[in-house]
Amino acid sequence: METTRLGKTDLQVSRIAFGTWQVSGEWGSYDADQAQRAIRHALDLGVNFFDTAQAYGFGQAEEVLANALRGELDRDRDSVVIATKGGINPGTDRPRDSRREWLRSGVESSLKAMKIDHIDLYQVHWPDTDTPFADTAGYLQELVDEGKIRHVGVSNYDADQMAAFDTKRPVETLQPPYHLFRRGIEDDVLPYVRRNDIGTLVYSPLGSGLLTGTLTTDSTFEDDDWRSQSSAFRGEDLRTNLEVVERLKSFAADKGCEVSQLAIAWVLAQEGIDVAIVGARSERNIERSLAAVDVRLTSDDLAEIEKITADGVQVGGAAPEGVA
Repeated sequence: METTRLGKTDLQVSRIAFGTWQVSGEWGSYDADQAQRAIRHALDLGVNFFDTAQAYGFGQAEEVLANALRGELDRDRDSVVIATKGGINPGTDRPRDSRREWLRSGVESSLKAMKIDHIDLYQVHWPDTDTPFADTAGYLQELVDEGKIRHVGVSNYDADQMAAFDTKRPVETLQPPYHLFRRGIEDDVLPYVRRNDIGTLVYSPLGSGLLTGTLTTDSTFEDDDWRSQSSAFRGEDLRTNLEVVERLKSFAADKGCEVSQLAIAWVLAQEGIDVAIVGARSERNIERSLAAVDVRLTSDDLAEIEKITADGVQVGGAAPEGVA
């Protein structure tokens, strides 16, 4: 597995990270034992970077991940890099909460859920505009000083929010959504992270299923799967993007890969992107995703992909996380 240094940190990580959003209960039902086997298989294939969050089932995903990696976490803690996120509290009058007390309680909750003594990378899950970003940075620095977290990152922040955070302590990593149908970070965010050597690990490189090549206009989702409520997964928007995916499938076949692998390879080929986070519930699916690191795209390939996707419908908004 190809590795890279994550921004200005000292973390050497696999270019594909295993994400655990799919074991949060927000994507419908799942088999925890099967999910743990997929995590173990990713580890066996060279993945050393694992991303989770307190809000993914409020400890549920963290526990599934830790159970799968229990041997490594107990025997050789530094062999795996654990990233988690905090700072949101859905269902309350403060769904985004980056105050000192909530961040501290979140870190303690994550440490307890995973039965570990430190977190390699702790990320603010969503920007809390009611708390000064510099204050949030200071609260997290306190936790670094105490040895509870090693590195500090943010998720879903824009360039101005990162700049405000940076006035107190550096943003070391950013986790934004990014895929062929969601490219908003290219305007301001990617230039900012490039200039400041911020490690960038993107989520949803497969468009939450749009770019897997498995969806059709007749696809349906369980009621507790957030996609059942998203306009991107129904109607004309879905139909248009699936037509684009069909064209991408043909291009991918000519490259000797699957469309999902092409989509991940495209993300990894973009300047400033260090890591793509990919979730899987089965060993076979993670194998297919990891093969994307071997897909090499030339400048001509990238130009052709631009042409193919030019009439795709861009996806936006914060709906996938359910946070206003």
